[in-house]
Amino acid sequence: MENNNANIGFEKHIWDAACVLWGHIPAAEYRKVIIGLIFLKYISTAFDKRYQELVEEGDGFEDDIDAYTMENVFFVPEEARWVTIASNAHKPEIGIIIDNAMKAIEKTNTSLKNVLPKNYVNPDLDKTVLGDVVDIFTNMDMSDTDGNKDLLGRTYEYCIQQFAAKEGQSGGEFYTPQSIVKTLVEVLKPFDNCRVYDPACGSGGMFVQSAKFIEAHSGNRGHISVYGQEANADTWKMAKMNMAIRGIEADFGAHQADTFTNDLFPHLKADFVMANPPFNYHPWGQEKLTDDIRWKYGLPPASNANFAWIQHMIHHLAPNGKIGLVLANGALSTQTGGEGAIRQKIIESDLVEAIVAMPTQLFYSVTIPVTLWFITKNKKQKGKTLFIDARNLGHMVDRKHRDLSEEDIHTIANTVEQFQNGSLEDKKGFCAVVDLDEIKKQDFILTPGRYVGIEEQEDDGEPFEEKMARLTSELSEMFEKSHELEKEIREKLGAIGYEI
Repeated sequence: MENNNANIGFEKHIWDAACVLWGHIPAAEYRKVIIGLIFLKYISTAFDKRYQELVEEGDGFEDDIDAYTMENVFFVPEEARWVTIASNAHKPEIGIIIDNAMKAIEKTNTSLKNVLPKNYVNPDLDKTVLGDVVDIFTNMDMSDTDGNKDLLGRTYEYCIQQFAAKEGQSGGEFYTPQSIVKTLVEVLKPFDNCRVYDPACGSGGMFVQSAKFIEAHSGNRGHISVYGQEANADTWKMAKMNMAIRGIEADFGAHQADTFTNDLFPHLKADFVMANPPFNYHPWGQEKLTDDIRWKYGLPPASNANFAWIQHMIHHLAPNGKIGLVLANGALSTQTGGEGAIRQKIIESDLVEAIVAMPTQLFYSVTIPVTLWFITKNKKQKGKTLFIDARNLGHMVDRKHRDLSEEDIHTIANTVEQFQNGSLEDKKGFCAVVDLDEIKKQDFILTPGRYVGIEEQEDDGEPFEEKMARLTSELSEMFEKSHELEKEIREKLGAIGYEI
């Protein structure tokens, strides 16, 4: 099933059903409740499947934790199994039972320590409504846990997306729209046995798409080394659960931590770095890091972390490593606080492979336009940068939000691939291959519009004089109509005592 934001089936059904809780508790608490239940239902179902296999084998290993962990299955104690939760769904103490289940799972599985939500006893959470939600999850058919690894993963991801939409600005802290993530991954093309790093990993969407890409290209989703860092405690927990549902082993550190002031992976050199760091983030702790080894191209200003993020990522690149990141458009042209000089040095080091201007309204949290930066060590096309103006791609899925289709994403990725292969021809208004001298003439500003130009319009064959006569006549008619409307409005307002 193709899964974009406009084509949702099962996931939306779960979301709509679970929304019976909406209005009973604050959004952030509600998110923890639903995300926790999805996780609990998945690991319990996976456990039950493995348990039955061990019983049928008849060797008495059904209560041996190692018999589960060797198959990448979490061991679920009896009091935490879904059958126990389901049978107590409509008891007043259901909140206590779920909280105790989460504690028991964490105690048995040390990798989940301090990860699972334990807020079900909250007095603001209506226990009758909570029981109804448990019933919804009980009635989900998840007998095929391998197939449902993606089903529940998609449901988890969809619910996170919906929370991002509901929570607005704060929602953007943990969710990057799928079309953005897919574009980064399709361009970068992560491969088997690679190291993927996200220094602002949110709920882990970059890693999910990377694993999917590797699997889709005849690799193994398990053959990927994942490193992530996240400063927000709740978001860090979401990412840990997201990886567990997907069966992706990930190192997110023992706790949440700020990437700049507490880099958890100081010696990591990654093959791929993918990130959607907070836009124009400040303050970011510059005063504590003025002599940091990461600022190879210059000290970023305290007022904006954009070039701190870029340099942090470059610092963590392997010799042939690649970066794909999302930044607000200001980073393309700003000269503030030495940012222009830093950008110039990065360009002169021949690291900027491609810049892609994206359409507006892709994000839930902000409406500002953004750009994808692709930074590469050991570029195929030395001394050249590809500029793509993709602002006209995409389609509106509702009044506020735009999405990219699979075809749109392929168009961008294919354009980058052709550039890398040396076979790309410039397309006015869409893409241009530019050498360093041309960028220098533009004062090292990277705005794609400066290089790709304006799309040429087809000649419709109508002579200029005739076209102008027709258009001015149409404009005259519009002016006449507007005067009539103005007169009518004045008369109606005057009739009720409001003269203009």
